[in-house]
Amino acid sequence: MISVNIQDTKNFMSHLLAKDTFDRFYLSEAFLATANSYTIDGRINRAFYSPDETEALEGQKYSLWQAIRPTCYSLIRGSRVPSALKFIFVMPDADVARLLESNDLPFSADDIDGLFVNIRYSDGCVNLTTGTSMRLFTLDKSLEHCFDREISSFLTQAGIDFEEI
Repeated sequence: MISVNIQDTKNFMSHLLAKDTFDRFYLSEAFLATANSYTIDGRINRAFYSPDETEALEGQKYSLWQAIRPTCYSLIRGSRVPSALKFIFVMPDADVARLLESNDLPFSADDIDGLFVNIRYSDGCVNLTTGTSMRLFTLDKSLEHCFDREISSFLTQAGIDFEEI
């Protein structure tokens, strides 16, 4: 697990809410505090969709951030800054499989419950932490370390300055 403070909040929020930087991630949960508080559960509500649409989701558990981002942006857009934000993203299964293969890790995709990116904004500061959830007990931290490097590289490539804490 790494925890980082984002150096340029305005740049980060632009990447998060206005650009497609995080669009490949699934949204597990969002919390936005403006004049009202909003909580979004990113789990797909299969009862909402037709059988054909449900079949097209192919076992997808969460909605893509790309689909939810415009709603979140519209809730906070305006002249006043939100008092707090929290987003929990999940790395897509295809990216998890690529991470496992490219790093020759001793786990299968079935061993992993999720690789998470937690973003919190409060008091004008953004903090990002990573987390891993395994379906089995292991003392092996190789997946966690690879995921941490992956997210650090992702932020750097996106031009998001951060400081590890």
